[in-house]
Amino acid sequence: MSLPLLRLITCGSVDDGKSTLIGRLLHDSRAVFDDQARALEADSRKFGSQGDRLDFALLVDGLQAEREQGITIDVAYRFFSTPARRFIVADTPGHEQYTRNMATGASTADLAVILVDARKGVLTQTRRHTRIAALMGIRHVLLAVNKMDLVDYSREVFTAIVDAYTPFAAALGVTVIQPIPISALEGDHLVARSLHMPWYEGPTVISYLETVDVTAAPASGPMRMPVQWINRPGPDFRGVAGRLCAGVVRPGDRVRVLPSGVETSVQRLVTWGGERAQAETGDSITITLGDEVDVSRGDVLVASAAPPAVADQFEARLLWMGDHELIAGRSYLLKMHAKEVRASVTSIRHRIDIGSDAQLAAKTLALNEIGVVHLATAQPVVFEPYAVNRTLGAFILIDPLTFETVGAGMIEFALRRASNVHWQALEVSAPSRAALKQQEPRCLWFTGLSGSGKSSIANRLEQRLYAAGRHTYLLDGDNVRHGLNRDLGFTEADRAENVRRVAEVARLMVDAGLIVLVAFISPFRAERRAARDLFAAGTFVEVFVDTPIEECERRDPKGLYAKARSGRLPNFTGIDSPYEPPEAPEVRLVTTGRTPEECAEQVFARLL
Repeated sequence: MSLPLLRLITCGSVDDGKSTLIGRLLHDSRAVFDDQARALEADSRKFGSQGDRLDFALLVDGLQAEREQGITIDVAYRFFSTPARRFIVADTPGHEQYTRNMATGASTADLAVILVDARKGVLTQTRRHTRIAALMGIRHVLLAVNKMDLVDYSREVFTAIVDAYTPFAAALGVTVIQPIPISALEGDHLVARSLHMPWYEGPTVISYLETVDVTAAPASGPMRMPVQWINRPGPDFRGVAGRLCAGVVRPGDRVRVLPSGVETSVQRLVTWGGERAQAETGDSITITLGDEVDVSRGDVLVASAAPPAVADQFEARLLWMGDHELIAGRSYLLKMHAKEVRASVTSIRHRIDIGSDAQLAAKTLALNEIGVVHLATAQPVVFEPYAVNRTLGAFILIDPLTFETVGAGMIEFALRRASNVHWQALEVSAPSRAALKQQEPRCLWFTGLSGSGKSSIANRLEQRLYAAGRHTYLLDGDNVRHGLNRDLGFTEADRAENVRRVAEVARLMVDAGLIVLVAFISPFRAERRAARDLFAAGTFVEVFVDTPIEECERRDPKGLYAKARSGRLPNFTGIDSPYEPPEAPEVRLVTTGRTPEECAEQVFARLL
């Protein structure tokens, strides 16, 4: 029988000694091979910060940049074992700039080792890391008060730090806190007890890690298995493969495929070692089903008698990890286990102040900020609250343009009212409305700088279409702000909401059979992509009115550039707010030396 496994993360502020702690644990628990020991001696002479002594941090800080700067940048994973337990340790960055890396390590950990420099006490970064650890579902914390040798092993210093930290962590939901005074450099209370602190009677670091019970609740809950792939090695075998994230499953059990809700039974459990009579939480298995049912990657097999919920709107806690701030209404890719869907943050309820735990009003979230948000997905997803099931409650947000991970979230609950809103079946269909008007509905989305000629060209085009007997409507940016969007300003968040609302209106108009002309600056690719995603293929035509900013500023029909240059008009596109040109528009209009009528005729020809 294999030894139990504990996944832990070390975190704290910069230079609190995280890497030294892990390196010393590896060394003192005899988990360092001879060649690693020789390499440590050589690296200590070349890169070390401890003079002639071994620099144990170098066992973990593997990146060249880390060794040169003396800080941890990447998440370094190390494996070691004792006669009592196996360990996977994630050494994560302490610098605020790399908080996203710390969140990555915390997402799979059962326990957090929070280091505090005895000379500095509890810092803002200590609170930030504790909050993120709690946010990721970690309920066990080893509070390692390090560098006790530099405060003369003072009991009073240790007690003051424990008294300052414990109420804060407990309020976040950390249920087990074990404080230990240590010196990672000297080895005090890591593997052996320290003679320097006879007043401390608790466990050493290694003895605590060997005995702490971090058994997760989902192991005893109903069966849950996200489907990772369909296993078809030959024509006579079809299995559903995945990793059991909760419960137990046996042949003969009734299961349900979500979100479709189809029921069937388990026929066989197959692994690389052969068939099994039972699979438990954490097992990777292939299940063959008793019926030919539709199952695909991203679906979830669940116990038929106790299925989880399915919803498309949620309240969640979100750690923002993007360099560019979160904008409500902007479209992202949401990935939850093997499921990937379009999603957007519909509103930011509040931002959480790391130091005081206060709930602050916010329209955006910046790098490393944590907030409570409302989230909407394009399709219903199977979920359980993160506190119940990490796998079915955790998600990441991905920028659809760069494919960078920009957010990590934890679902708290579904917005139940969303589950009660359904599409109403209508007797008159969109094709019927289009047929009555004898035209192909379209959304013509004109984008370009202020003064580029968008409205003038769209106006001429609508006249041309009207003369040809077409049914149209022109949505102009300025006109819409007098009514529908009069409550919006010109911040990036308000601009995103401005475009979102107009895109939804345009979609309804296209559904009514109209040719809709939208003339909006719409400076950001993400918002234009989100608008495109609302329409069926072929019905969205992006028209880039390509006019150099020098020409736009020369025209300046409304005097806006002059105001922006003088500082009286902040957040003006092209001056102090960026414009992201389309990368592949259906129509590109070069307006220099051409009349609005000529440009309108070019678009009209594209519609024929």
